[in-house]
Amino acid sequence: MELVLKVLEGKGVNLRVMEKEDLLLYNEWYNNPDFLGEYFSPYQRSRTEMEKVMFEPSPHEFKDFIIEKKDGTRIGFVTSFYVLQPPEKVLEMGYALIPSERGKGHCTEAAQIMVDYLFLTKEVPCIQAATDVRNVASQRVLEKAGFKREGIMRKRFYSRGEWRDLTLFSILREEWKEPKILTRTA
Repeated sequence: MELVLKVLEGKGVNLRVMEKEDLLLYNEWYNNPDFLGEYFSPYQRSRTEMEKVMFEPSPHEFKDFIIEKKDGTRIGFVTSFYVLQPPEKVLEMGYALIPSERGKGHCTEAAQIMVDYLFLTKEVPCIQAATDVRNVASQRVLEKAGFKREGIMRKRFYSRGEWRDLTLFSILREEWKEPKILTRTA
């Protein structure tokens, strides 16, 4: 019998595999400039477009989790995907929280849980993440989750009318400490 992973449990938050019933809220978050904050461009995707990105096969192999507080309140998401850099695929992760839940440690814990999950389930030597060079809060999340700053990628994405630089972070498998998560299957 195959084990189906549904929830990754942390001390303060859980990560739950994103399901179709989360699509409406997820799409609302992505289309909301306040949710995405000043460091991202609003995507403005239809529900149909978002469903295709989330649930149809892709070479990027997206894996999305909803970040929930212990009472089940959905407060954000964390995702992993492959960046296609032939001949290799590089595993990257990203995350976002609703504004009222930022600065409380939830995102750091979610990032740590995601790192554990990825190293436990993927045969990869490292995980990377990139953030706008001005997004100090996101950089702190990554550093607290064990990532190291690699450098600046200049004019790497276009957002809100300007080309922006990214700070690239990574964590190597050998830098990763033993997992801190509990898993529950359903």
